[in-house]
Amino acid sequence: MKHHQIQYIEFATKSFDVVKKFYSEAFSWEFVDYGTEYIAFEGESVSGGFYIGNPIKGSMMIILYSEKLEESKVRVEKAGGKVTRDIFSFPGGRRFEFSDPDGNNMAVWTDR
Repeated sequence: MKHHQIQYIEFATKSFDVVKKFYSEAFSWEFVDYGTEYIAFEGESVSGGFYIGNPIKGSMMIILYSEKLEESKVRVEKAGGKVTRDIFSFPGGRRFEFSDPDGNNMAVWTDR
């Protein structure tokens, strides 16, 4: 573990089925069900969970890293995510922003 690294993230969702489908297709996350109120996920460098609730749009933005930004964008779109800001450059690299099926704002960036 790295000091001050985001270690675990929890999101509200309206539907476990919808987020499982989206995040498994877009980022290959794997899920473990813990009853009817909570599911956990694991990705290559991230872990967290989803709980049944009402997502609040714009309350935070999680930013994921990608070695293949364009490929990640295609996967997000194919999985049902909505790209809200197309790929753009900034001093540290490039990124795009999207919303997941619950309206959570997310981004994917690369330094390549």
